[in-house]
Amino acid sequence: MQMRINGKDHSSSDDSWINVNNPATGELVDRVPSGTFTDVEIAAEAASAAFDLWRKKTQRERGLLLYRTAENVRVHYKDLARLLTMEQGKPIKEATDEVRGFANILEFYAEISGQPAGDAIRLGMAGDCIVIREPIGVCGAIIPWNMPVIIMGWKVAPALLAGNTMVIKPSSFTPLTNLKLAVLMEEAGIPQGVLNVVTGFGESVGEAIVKHPAIKKVSFTGDCTTGHRIKNIAGEMFKDLSLELGGSDPMIVMDDADIPKTVEGALRGRFYNAGQTCTAVKRLYVHEKIAESFIRHLKKSIESLRIGNGLDPSIDMGPLNSSPTREKIADIVKSVQENDEGTILTGGYSLQGNKFDKGYFYQPTLVTDVNPGTCLLKDEVFGPVLPVVTVSDLDTAISLANNTRYGLGASVWTKDIATVKRVFNEVNAGVIWVNRHLTVPPEIPFGGVNESGMGRENGFQALNAYTRTKTLFLGW
Repeated sequence: MQMRINGKDHSSSDDSWINVNNPATGELVDRVPSGTFTDVEIAAEAASAAFDLWRKKTQRERGLLLYRTAENVRVHYKDLARLLTMEQGKPIKEATDEVRGFANILEFYAEISGQPAGDAIRLGMAGDCIVIREPIGVCGAIIPWNMPVIIMGWKVAPALLAGNTMVIKPSSFTPLTNLKLAVLMEEAGIPQGVLNVVTGFGESVGEAIVKHPAIKKVSFTGDCTTGHRIKNIAGEMFKDLSLELGGSDPMIVMDDADIPKTVEGALRGRFYNAGQTCTAVKRLYVHEKIAESFIRHLKKSIESLRIGNGLDPSIDMGPLNSSPTREKIADIVKSVQENDEGTILTGGYSLQGNKFDKGYFYQPTLVTDVNPGTCLLKDEVFGPVLPVVTVSDLDTAISLANNTRYGLGASVWTKDIATVKRVFNEVNAGVIWVNRHLTVPPEIPFGGVNESGMGRENGFQALNAYTRTKTLFLGW
């Protein structure tokens, strides 16, 4: 499959390729060009050339094209979901939800396309002001492999609606569905050059996008180390920037929680997408009064999960996305065992034999008796491992929840509104869920604090983030 630049298929300038393999089988799905700085240069030139005409369309006209794209996506959702499962590994039902979610995001921004963007300010004798919002220009987006379709929607929809053009880089692990979506956007009427997709590795294509002078804003979702590097480069070049750098989301379960519902929430919150989600439940704090019963029910539910190739509709959890990802999870669990940092209550090993031989499968893992210093509670563990800590009261739960350098999301499970108020006011996170976790509809702003990043995806906040204000002062 070719990258897409200026509405056309485009090969790498040095004719090198990247294999995209199915994480469940190891089989080749397709290959894409390994882009270079030259390819980013061509894409940035195409985006710059398209900008003047695109920005002159009304926001309603741009919104209509997003809506037509959503219609296209809904027609082809089964093929898109199958392709996403084949390149990423997630169960087909999760892939289907993600593809439909992409359409939902575009529909949301199409629906708000008629909203006024600006203000009129009356200053009395001093005069009047008109403040408008203008597009920034060419924007760059770097998309991760864990949720490539949803995160493409988060970045592309508000950027294009605001009147910007784009150069995007999908993950080298999961570029195929992003490329198909770009074609569907062109077929819906998005003009050539407005959206350009350059495939390749972060050290080449990603670096080139961040450093290119024609690209005025960069939106990145990924790891902290890369995020810090992007922040430094973009800051020196005075670029607009948004960063979503992951998290270590706590889930607080109080003694009045509905145990069956909360167990179900923990199961989905941790093991959805094999735990490879930035907003997944990474740390579970359970009140001691219900801990024994809760953990028993949770262990039983985890052991009932069906693992396998995501194309099988009966599967609950697919493989990890790559061999290095599985090796990292295996090393973390091994370290916990060797250093007596917790008790593996269930799971804790790679799945091998029969249908698992060629895939990157890891058993869903539950860890209790967790040492406070373990990496399970300090770092972002991007895989199906869930540590459980028993707490005696809400004060302890809030203190432990805040004992992290991250601050993306958190949830509290309770019937008590006073508890909800305290968690909302005292836990450091960009999103607080009550009696649910992980849900991120396009209407709500999403993003974190501390090392979870800066800026917001979704909602009017994301639309505004792809604009800059310009003021006309009328001194009558």
